Amino acid sequence: MNFLIIDAATDTVCFFLYYNNKSYSKSFLASKINFEKIVNILFKFLKNNNIHLNKINNILVNQGPGRFSSLRISIAITKALSLSNNIDFYGFNGKDLKDNNYKNIIKLFNKGNYKKNLIKIVY
Repeated sequence: MNFLIIDAATDTVCFFLYYNNKSYSKSFLASKINFEKIVNILFKFLKNNNIHLNKINNILVNQGPGRFSSLRISIAITKALSLSNNIDFYGFNGKDLKDNNYKNIIKLFNKGNYKKNLIKIVY
């Protein structure tokens, strides 16, 4: 399975890809300017790693706790990508993230800890 993780709950936005057992990541400052072009940053990240959205099986998004606007933007992007590309999405709690190790989120996913197409935001 191939995963895209979107995490905008803190001062840094992180994209993490787990694709064909390889990891790729991109981090940048959570600022108004960057949020205005977040989708372009995501698509450039995918393009730079030669990964197409149709190869992603699941999107996991940090549902908080975190900043209201950052969470809403990342969740809206997740839902839009899910709908437009027929990709399942899942929300994870930021407390599940240990030492910024996104592979731990994938392990929890594989254990069945997250529910498909369900996000419960924690502000």
